[in-house]
Amino acid sequence: MVICTNTGTLQDPRNVVRVMKRIIKCSNVPNIRFHDIRHTHASILISAGADIVKVSRLLGHANPKITLEFYAHLLPGAKNEIAELFHNSIQHNDDDKDSD
Repeated sequence: MVICTNTGTLQDPRNVVRVMKRIIKCSNVPNIRFHDIRHTHASILISAGADIVKVSRLLGHANPKITLEFYAHLLPGAKNEIAELFHNSIQHNDDDKDSD
């Protein structure tokens, strides 16, 4: 159970949303949906380098592929790794031509 009452029983989801909306209004921050907190949590974990399989399980996704479809752009260094692979491939091909 993620959110419970003071006595440890199941919290009514409507109450959670009601309190969240009140906090948002009092805080003068942009309005967000409760689900957006889940997305932010996953985004922070993945950006920090958390294992995508573990994040996928945490989110309750059927498999990591689903998680990757939503969050692959957040994988740290992903663009740099791809660029480096491409660069090394070209470099390797140029080295082969020089030895001919």
